[in-house]
Amino acid sequence: METIELASSLTLAVSGLHKRLRKQMPSAQSLSITDMTTMSCLYQHQTLYPLQLADLAKIKNQSMSQVLNRLAELKFISKVPDQNDKRKVAISLTPQGKEMVEQCRYERSDWLAGAIDTVLTEGEINVLQETVNILNKLSNFK
Repeated sequence: METIELASSLTLAVSGLHKRLRKQMPSAQSLSITDMTTMSCLYQHQTLYPLQLADLAKIKNQSMSQVLNRLAELKFISKVPDQNDKRKVAISLTPQGKEMVEQCRYERSDWLAGAIDTVLTEGEINVLQETVNILNKLSNFK
């Protein structure tokens, strides 16, 4: 298989798995992928500014404003004015937001662990462990 064909096959496989994992999160059915990405970034970094979130989510600042307004309405995030620059607003997850992220991660991981145990052989599980390392290397390539 040529590299371009491998790249295409990998894209389809990863995309398919991503879509399947998304379906395994009933708690997040009312949230968009960008909503979940934003909340995951906040979970990881605790507090970020809208510009940083837009950059991490790879969306425009105006779109991030809409996402943040929606998440604030749902009480998943809090907005706190910066002490040094009142024009800036720091964003963080509320306890409900943290709970949502944790619940979604549990739902996804639980389904995937079950699928791995049910579908894969011991040898395939070993290959999958190595594949995770390889996928992480690809994810970090700039």
